Amino acid sequence: MLFSILAIAVTLFVSAITEAQQSDPERYLSLLIEQAQGEKLAEQREWHLLLHYRKNLFRGYESEQDDPGFFLSPKGKTDPAAELSATLAQFFSADLVGRSKQPAQCAFIARYHWLKEQLQFDPTRLPPIACERFDRWYEDFEVQSISLIFPSAFLNNPASMFGHILAYTINYAAEVPPDAGLAYPLLGIFGSYKGYFSTIPYYLKVREYRDIENRDIWEYRLNLSQNQLRRLLMHAWELGGNAYFDYFFFKENCSYHLLALLDYADPDLHLTDEFVIWTVPADTVRLISSKPGLVAHVAYRPSRSTVIKRKRESLPAAERNLAHRITQDLGEVSSPAFTQLALSQQAFVLDLASDYLRYRLETSDSPKSEWKERNKAVLTSRSQLHLPSEEFTSRNNQS
Repeated sequence: MLFSILAIAVTLFVSAITEAQQSDPERYLSLLIEQAQGEKLAEQREWHLLLHYRKNLFRGYESEQDDPGFFLSPKGKTDPAAELSATLAQFFSADLVGRSKQPAQCAFIARYHWLKEQLQFDPTRLPPIACERFDRWYEDFEVQSISLIFPSAFLNNPASMFGHILAYTINYAAEVPPDAGLAYPLLGIFGSYKGYFSTIPYYLKVREYRDIENRDIWEYRLNLSQNQLRRLLMHAWELGGNAYFDYFFFKENCSYHLLALLDYADPDLHLTDEFVIWTVPADTVRLISSKPGLVAHVAYRPSRSTVIKRKRESLPAAERNLAHRITQDLGEVSSPAFTQLALSQQAFVLDLASDYLRYRLETSDSPKSEWKERNKAVLTSRSQLHLPSEEFTSRNNQS
C-alpha cells in the first residue's frame, strides 16, 4: 500500500514539473537559444540571406537592409546572433512589430518557418499565431511559376527589371519624388532614395512598359520547385511590409535585390555573390540564363511601337503610305488604291492605322480627343469588312 502511494506521489510530482516547464516560456526560449547557438544557426547562409548580411571590411557583418523596423534587436544590423536571439524571443509575443504592424511570427514569416524547421518548435510551448493577412495574400497569387521580366528599351536602366508570378508582379524600385529634376541621377548614385518592394497586377506593368513606355519585354520562366516558390513569396512578404534599402543606381538596384530573393528561394544559386562593385541589369539576365536548368522558357512580348514598325516593314511602300494617309484622312478608304486591295489586305492596312492611332493616343501631348475620334472612324470602317484580324507573327520572333 505504501509503495502505491509513493508511486502516485512521484507521478504527480513529475507531472507538476512538466506542466511548470510548459507554462514557462522564458525557460523554453532559453532552451531554443541554447540549441540555436549549439547548431550555429546565426552563422548559416540562410540566416544571412534572410537578413541580407554581407561581410564588411573588418570581417564582421552588416545588413544591406536599412529599415530599423526590420530588426528585432538594437544590434541586429551588424550582429546576426543577437538578431536571431531577439527574433526567437519575439516569436513568443503577440505584440505588433515592423512597418506592417503584425506579430513577429507573421511579419517575419520566412524567419519563423526556417527557425521552426531548424529547431523543431514544440507547438504546445510556442503556439503558432494565425497569419490571416499573409494567407490571403499568398492564396491570391495561386503560384505555379515565376518569371523574371526584362523590359528592353533602356538596357542598363536600374528600373528595367522586375519579378513576375502569374498575374502579379513583385516589383522593387526607388521611391523618387515627381519633382526630382536634375538631382535625380546624382542622388541615385549616392543612395539618397529608398527602395521598396511592392506587389501589383502584372497587366499594369505590361501596359506601363510595353504600351506606354514602348519597351519590348522578355519573360524568363524559372525552374523553381513549389517549396522554393513558397520560400520566395514568404521572404517577399517580409520585405514588402517591413523593409527598405538605400537605393544605389550602380549596385543595390532593383536587379540586385531581386536576385537576393532568388538566392533565398534556392540558396545554392549564389547570384548576388557575382556582383561586388556594380550590378548591371543586362548582366543579371545573362547570369540567370547561364545557370544550367534555371531558365525553363523564354517568351517575348514586343511593344506596340515594335509591332507597328514590323507591320509597316511587311508592306510594300505604296501600302505603307496608304496606311499613313488613312490616319490623316479617312476619305482614303474610298480611293482606288484602297478599294482595289484584297479584303484581307484592306483589313491589315486598317489594323495598322488603328495601331498607330492608339499609340499616338497614349504618347502624344496633343489633345487625346483628336486621336480618339480618328481611331473610332478607322474602327468603324474596319468593322464593315466582317473579317477577323489575323495574328501578326511574321517577325515577332526577332530580338
